[in-house]
Amino acid sequence: MNITITVNGEPMVRSVEPRLSLVDFLRAEGLTGTHAGCEHGVCGACTLQLNGQTVRSCLTFAVQCDGQEVTTIEGANFPDLQEAFIENNALQCGFCTPGMLMTANDLLQENSSPTRDEIREAISSNYCRCTGYQSIVDAVEQVAKQRSEVA
Repeated sequence: MNITITVNGEPMVRSVEPRLSLVDFLRAEGLTGTHAGCEHGVCGACTLQLNGQTVRSCLTFAVQCDGQEVTTIEGANFPDLQEAFIENNALQCGFCTPGMLMTANDLLQENSSPTRDEIREAISSNYCRCTGYQSIVDAVEQVAKQRSEVA
């Protein structure tokens, strides 16, 4: 099937198999920041934005995105959150980091000053096997405070 998808602001016209997942499509296009983890929508490694909504790209077919807008970690624009992850050692192996960043940014767009419990709840849909989550919560909380001081 022929599809047109806008990825990180750039239109892409491609011919794809109907059952090709969005994560596999993106990775084949060289956008490897979106990770393929469990391929069941459970781990959150493939999290990205589709028309501004956070979705699991392993559960989304590329053909479903025809005419849609996709934002991957490569096209995301939240350097404060990325810097906070570095400062707080909220990443180790980095496998969960793109999905964790996309999820955290979505939370902060919906709730500009979440509690630590609300942060934990939001990121609970993303698996991390390295950091133990504490540093991720610290990073998200730091950015929430920084953004509230600027506003």
